[in-house]
Amino acid sequence: MSQMPEYRAFNAIGQGLLRMKRRGARSMSAPGALTPVDAADGEGAQKEWGLVALIVQKYGGSSVADVEAMKRVARRVVETHDAGHQVVVVVSAMGDTTDDLLDTAAQITSKAPEREMDILLSAGERISMALLSMAVNELGVDAQAYTGAQAGIKTNSNYGRAQIIGMVPERIARTIREGQVAIVAGFQGISEGEDVTTLGRGGSDTTAVALAAALGADVCEIYTDVDGLFSADPRIVPKAHRLRTITQEETLELAAHGAKILHLRAVEFARRYGVPLHVRSSFSEKNGTWISDHPANPELKGLVPSAALLDPKEQHMEQPIVSGIAHDRSQDKITVTNLPNSPGVAARVFSICAEVGANIDMIVQNVPVSDPTRANITFTLPEGDAKATLDALEAAQDEIGFEELRYNPNIGKLSLIGTGMRTNPGVSARLFSALSAAGINIDLISTSEIRISVVTKLDDLDRAVQAVHSAFGLDSSETEAVVYGGTGR
Repeated sequence: MSQMPEYRAFNAIGQGLLRMKRRGARSMSAPGALTPVDAADGEGAQKEWGLVALIVQKYGGSSVADVEAMKRVARRVVETHDAGHQVVVVVSAMGDTTDDLLDTAAQITSKAPEREMDILLSAGERISMALLSMAVNELGVDAQAYTGAQAGIKTNSNYGRAQIIGMVPERIARTIREGQVAIVAGFQGISEGEDVTTLGRGGSDTTAVALAAALGADVCEIYTDVDGLFSADPRIVPKAHRLRTITQEETLELAAHGAKILHLRAVEFARRYGVPLHVRSSFSEKNGTWISDHPANPELKGLVPSAALLDPKEQHMEQPIVSGIAHDRSQDKITVTNLPNSPGVAARVFSICAEVGANIDMIVQNVPVSDPTRANITFTLPEGDAKATLDALEAAQDEIGFEELRYNPNIGKLSLIGTGMRTNPGVSARLFSALSAAGINIDLISTSEIRISVVTKLDDLDRAVQAVHSAFGLDSSETEAVVYGGTGR
């Protein structure tokens, strides 16, 4: 039997709904607005909500990749339920199901209608929710499966990348109030026109956090195939150590700059609504990583197992300078050369980028001393945005008045992240010294209050991550990272 964390009832969102005599669902009518929805007490309605916790669990594709994995997840869900907690589960599609559906569609047509594609891709999560519900019922615990629409997840009509605009999880609240487990298909919702929509990358994580926020859950557990968040990608740095606790602010930076365990949208949702996150492996019993901006909150200390807070490896009188290193291989670099150095020109360049939906990251403008009337602008962007951006800028060459476009897909980005960087001088010097000692040149630099990012040659990226990880004393004395699965969102 696995060891259940000793959760204490703690409502992270509002005025302590868990402490009321009944629990009603919350209606998320708009981002930033959470409103209680009345739910009448049923004959068997539980009264002592202060004695239990409401836990939302999300299982990724690798965690439910096959029948044995599905049964393992079902056992964990049942253990959580039998420990006295209310449980809502969000599931991704099994293994490579989504990719297989995309491949099948490509054999039918090269231009599938977006509406029909969303209907198709939502099928993977529906299969998972139904099978997991069967598996939980087989173990003697009543479970009900729900699609995103049935769970009350309202979205806009941006097929393939829909955004959640409202949450009315009344059926989910009723199910858990009756002592059953609610199992929800992730990655999907329903539009105002009552069409099925999918949420795009990170959709299942986002579903789980949104449900946790709307229900007033105590914690949202994200189950994956690794034991939490690490100080760097263990595939590059075998000595990376597991982060026992980390702030949501730091997690946002890690997610935004290449870390793959949690999607940026989900972390943003968690921070906006104050949902504590617990990233764990569904393949082991290790504590994983707790994510909250308020680790010193006494109520949160009751929620987080003491082992996570008192681990000797995490004993710091002050916040560590650096929490982790993220890397990103998926960016390209574009340089617009010899354009007029006059007001409005740069604005026009980036307006064109915005018009094609390019997500610009780092920007540098250079003005040559020999001719201060001209300038070069260099920026990075996701590789998938590069072609449309290049085409649009090339079409506007005469209008803007630049000389040429230079394109470099062979770059990598390293980001050093930690809230301790706010108050510790010398971080930049140590970073640049480590890269210099490793013989690695820096192309671009950008900073925020808790982050320094540098661009290097793609071939140098792995060595750069290893060198910086060691230079900041992040190496573990033992191998902590194990990847148990292999596929899935």
